[in-house]
Amino acid sequence: HRAEELSRTSMRLALTAARLEKRNQELDQFAYVVSHDLKAPLRAIANLSQWLEEDLNDCLTEDTRQQMDLLRGRVHRLEALIDGILQYSRVGRVAVQPETVSVEALLHDIIDTIVPPDFPIEIATPMPTLKTERVPLEQVFTNLISNAIKHHDRPAGRIQITAADHGDRYEFAVTDDGPGIDPQFHDKIFGIFQTLEPRDKVESTGVGLAVVKKIVERQGGTIRVESELGQGATFRFTWMKEPSEGSG
Repeated sequence: HRAEELSRTSMRLALTAARLEKRNQELDQFAYVVSHDLKAPLRAIANLSQWLEEDLNDCLTEDTRQQMDLLRGRVHRLEALIDGILQYSRVGRVAVQPETVSVEALLHDIIDTIVPPDFPIEIATPMPTLKTERVPLEQVFTNLISNAIKHHDRPAGRIQITAADHGDRYEFAVTDDGPGIDPQFHDKIFGIFQTLEPRDKVESTGVGLAVVKKIVERQGGTIRVESELGQGATFRFTWMKEPSEGSG
């Protein structure tokens, strides 16, 4: 009797796994269709506005040129939003092999790529080397560093990155000296499509921190923000030293 029950349970699990695999394939196909079918006409709109501007060059006023720039800005915003939604939907559904990652080298790669010279970044050493999926960790740091720069209230600022050993995991912290975040909004900022500033003031889809939270939690970690208005912000997240079960 026990053998028959185990056999039935095994068959149900296999059927469920097959259905999940099929659903994931359908989601991937949907993501491709959304990306292609929505972004192609957006690019066409941007191109058409450029051609119109060139054809009507002698007739355009400064106001009209600004309107054309606004139109293309909205197109780029929509493209970024589509990319953000697709990125959010794919977290945890693409298997990646863990590798040995030097966090210090990873941070220097990110800094060389996205950080302007007016934002010196202090990396507390030594930074750990751990076995993990490189790309998700890179996404988390890239988002947190770029947010610190994008939402800063001055054209120059300082960012500090630290690491603390917590046994089976590390706690990383990204601290800036920007405008800070009112404690009443600390939970809101991790929600998808949430931004605290008007999109015309700071170009943001409101997807970035939602992706970060999803990645960190999938890796078995947590993330939180410590901040007061006018006192900068610190984003702390934990990351397992070894890949956790089910993170692949």
